[in-house]
Amino acid sequence: MYLATTGRRDVPPAPTGARRRVSATVLALGTVSLVTDVSSEMVTAVLPLYLVLGLGLTPLQFGFLDGLFTGATALVRLVGGHAADRGGRHKRVAGIGYALSACSRLGLLLAGGATGLIAAALAADRLGKGIRTAPRDALITLDSPPDGLGRAFGVHRAMDTTGALLGPLAAFAILWATADAYDAVFVVSFCTGLLGVLLLVVLVPGGRRRTAVSAPHGVRDLAARAPLRLPAVRRVVLAAALLGAATVGDGFLYLLLQRRTELATTWFPFLPLGASAAYLLLAVPAGRLADRAGRRRPFLYGHGALLLALGLLLAPLPGPLLLVGVPLLLGVFYAATDGVLMALTGPLLPAARRASGLALVQTAQALAKVAAAAGFGAAWTLWGPRTALVLALGGLTLALCCAARLLPPERLEGPDRRPEPQARQEPRARREPSPSGSLDRKETS
Repeated sequence: MYLATTGRRDVPPAPTGARRRVSATVLALGTVSLVTDVSSEMVTAVLPLYLVLGLGLTPLQFGFLDGLFTGATALVRLVGGHAADRGGRHKRVAGIGYALSACSRLGLLLAGGATGLIAAALAADRLGKGIRTAPRDALITLDSPPDGLGRAFGVHRAMDTTGALLGPLAAFAILWATADAYDAVFVVSFCTGLLGVLLLVVLVPGGRRRTAVSAPHGVRDLAARAPLRLPAVRRVVLAAALLGAATVGDGFLYLLLQRRTELATTWFPFLPLGASAAYLLLAVPAGRLADRAGRRRPFLYGHGALLLALGLLLAPLPGPLLLVGVPLLLGVFYAATDGVLMALTGPLLPAARRASGLALVQTAQALAKVAAAAGFGAAWTLWGPRTALVLALGGLTLALCCAARLLPPERLEGPDRRPEPQARQEPRARREPSPSGSLDRKETS
């Protein structure tokens, strides 16, 4: 497969090793995600308290709203990806998603106690997140060299996780300073979200994106119209869905951890901070490892870390060891799978359908996780937590074995690793510069 730089012989090779740096666009998107995550996690941290304790919603009502909008987010990703690919409008579509999420904070402020308005505000937040995810990740893949995608996604996810850590701390600080005034949290969150949108507009380059891969031809021409026509993409989608269907949600793991260790409920909200801290520290090293060793191995090993976390919860281990080991393994799981999956999938897709293809993978995985949460909750209710854990352990083991067979081999992880088309074997005379000094049509196509 030709690279976009074919015909540009004066471009020096990309630096390697420690000298390689991520692009300014990746750093800008990371900054936007950091600020936006501060805004969103401020609300996420206090929303259960606000809805259940402040407004009197039952846990069942809150769970229904949260689950419904999580599922809807997965489907909206497809819309965002398709819209971004039409004319290369990745920045514009991502900006709409960020702006919609920011405005949802204002909706919570104006909703008062009206359940319908609260539901609409939550829907706007989740829709905004669904719209922006695939275009944002497509921007990262299109602005990074294929052999540096793991590092690029690692840097972005590390900055994103920094915002996820700062958001709850900011929310609790505001509540402490204002004597539990939830409206103050929503106002600050709205202003922070608008700052994220402004940073996107100012820092992220606009216009049509530079494509890392040339216009598709042959079988790639079919993939340009439907990414799922690529066998390698189909295999990644199926593997991601299988593993997602066998993944136990964080909330269930934290509840099981709290039951095993008899941790006081006061400390329960701090359990996710351990996993987020591990994710923050390991995201960049995991991305660099994926660039060097291939992306399928870290992706599978990351799910192996989740498998170990389930095993720890079943093992007769002391509470302190569980409180350290389970969040740490969760952090390893996310560091080795979240951005690595996008880095694995991106080079398989033609540039014209990059966002759509990434959205397909994300949607399949998200819907599978929704089904997994429902299945694990049902198993817990019917047979108890230990039996549910054993079933989850067996299901994840089986899914890992299947995914190891389904994921594309290392040589198929990027178009640049495929055998060159026959154009490379054309007579040399057809690729020589014309007398005017310009390259001929064959060379610049």
